[in-house]
Amino acid sequence: MAAASPIALILGSGPRVGASIAKSLAAKGYQIVVTSRHGTGAKTPEGYLSLKADFSKPDSIPPLFDTVKSELQASPSVVVYNAATATPPPKADSVLSLPLDEYNSDLNVNSTSAYVAAQQAALGWETLPSDTKKSFIYTGNILNISILPVPTLLTLGVGKAASAYWLGLSDATYAAKGFRFFYADERNADGTPVGNNIDGPAHGKFYAQLASHEQDIPWHATFVKDKGYVEFK
Repeated sequence: MAAASPIALILGSGPRVGASIAKSLAAKGYQIVVTSRHGTGAKTPEGYLSLKADFSKPDSIPPLFDTVKSELQASPSVVVYNAATATPPPKADSVLSLPLDEYNSDLNVNSTSAYVAAQQAALGWETLPSDTKKSFIYTGNILNISILPVPTLLTLGVGKAASAYWLGLSDATYAAKGFRFFYADERNADGTPVGNNIDGPAHGKFYAQLASHEQDIPWHATFVKDKGYVEFK
């Protein structure tokens, strides 16, 4: 049985970006499922289905999609991956001092679990009507193209760079099916990174645009608050 309205699954629903994306997509008529370490399995005050997730464990991702299909009788047409982490090396001046287990755990959060989520999204999209807009949106930053000399950014940068590659490759090779994969990266107007000054509502507005396939926005979706997509060289 088809869902009454499209479903958006937000993996990593923080109070700024995640909450703004949920609000924006809900306003577009999506049923919203949010996931986080504090998921309850019940409805939030906004009416979203809340699920518990551990993004350091990639094998925990498929059950989230199974639950969405069980509870809402359809696969999500929009999947947002908004989880991220960064463990600083124990020696502040030695980027290679981070233990392997912590490196791998962070890489799971920043890329591997996202990859598994993209796999699950694509499998679900095969079951949806052909005219349904299907989008996977990964919250990125400038680290996929710029190496900043900050050891603390090690695992975050590795995860962003790795994810950017498979997102771009996926977007190119699934184009014939209408599946879109985006690496979304908020920038300042001059192209510099926004850093910690990310804008939640700007993400919400832009992600809703990506979800509806408005304009011909490429997979490397750099954007500026109040302007939307802006191409930076």
